[in-house]
Amino acid sequence: MSSTTSTRTRILQVAAQLVGDSPDGDISTRAVCEAAQVGAPALYRHFGDKEGLLSAVVDHGFEQYLATKREREASADPVEDLRRGWDSHVEFAVRNPNLYRLMNSPAMRTPPAAALESHRILTRDLERAAAQGRIRVAPELAAQMVMSATVGVALMLVARPATFDDPGLSRRVRDAVHASILTPDPDPDPGAGEEAEVPSAAARLSALLRQAQGSGLSTAEAALMKEWLDRVANAGPEG
Repeated sequence: MSSTTSTRTRILQVAAQLVGDSPDGDISTRAVCEAAQVGAPALYRHFGDKEGLLSAVVDHGFEQYLATKREREASADPVEDLRRGWDSHVEFAVRNPNLYRLMNSPAMRTPPAAALESHRILTRDLERAAAQGRIRVAPELAAQMVMSATVGVALMLVARPATFDDPGLSRRVRDAVHASILTPDPDPDPGAGEEAEVPSAAARLSALLRQAQGSGLSTAEAALMKEWLDRVANAGPEG
């Protein structure tokens, strides 16, 4: 390991430890430099500023969580994968409260790479569910709904544990959100609820179109078709 890599790694590890030990998750660059035994110029050379350091700390801490998601093989049931994804997200937040609050702090002007990758993994699972006709809205909208609800629950659990003390809260919110975006039956009766099935069918066709290598449409035509299908999917049965 080069001295440059070693210095950067040492600063990152020290900062992550200080964030975890801090009562409120906040740290000073001076404290990091003193603990890592480096000068301020070295810290700013590697991370730019305090926000750059904190963003790197989040990515560093979240890497282990994301590694398990990357290695996880998709099951035949994307809905079960969505449930497991929600639960593992909330469990990580509860185990790492300071890191999680930092990751979702409005002070972080640039979203950490870890947060963006987590969102992509969620969207991928929703696209698989859509391809099976199992979601009511387009995967992108479903991902926004699920992620905002997951983060909201996780933040309440780590920020106000005395108030949000119901051990089943996360599961209840998860099931309620999933019920709002998922079809109730993976193999619905074609003759029942035809009006309600239109958004789901549009979401499924949009997902299949994204996966298709050759749809017979030009790039512009495919983009327009996806836009129309997503609009139908997101409008709902009364849209």
